[in-house]
Amino acid sequence: MQVKADVYDRNCPSRQVLDRIGDTWSVLVVISLAQGPMRYTELAKRIDGVSPKMLTQTLRALERDGLISRTVHAVVPPRVDYALTKLGVSLLDLVGALESWAQTHIDDVLSARADYDAYSAK
Repeated sequence: MQVKADVYDRNCPSRQVLDRIGDTWSVLVVISLAQGPMRYTELAKRIDGVSPKMLTQTLRALERDGLISRTVHAVVPPRVDYALTKLGVSLLDLVGALESWAQTHIDDVLSARADYDAYSAK
């Protein structure tokens, strides 16, 4: 009999995966790599606002979780490419839906924020 994990428990492996794939930088890296392999500098340019430290940490964490692969090419200077693994590709429908939802509903969110801020200011 398999015991169902409690995703609300901070030590639950399922929660750790949800934390990873729900992270802003992780989502943006996965969406970026949907277009194909990229070098670190390409990802850094594409993802506005990510610090080098956060991008490096995010790439390492995604690689550790098996969502991306890191390929070092034996050239001078060394070239490193990042790409989605089969597991990472399986996330594309999910993160694509999140991206689509955000783009579709941004006006509603901005309106709700303005209403909230106006109400809070009273």
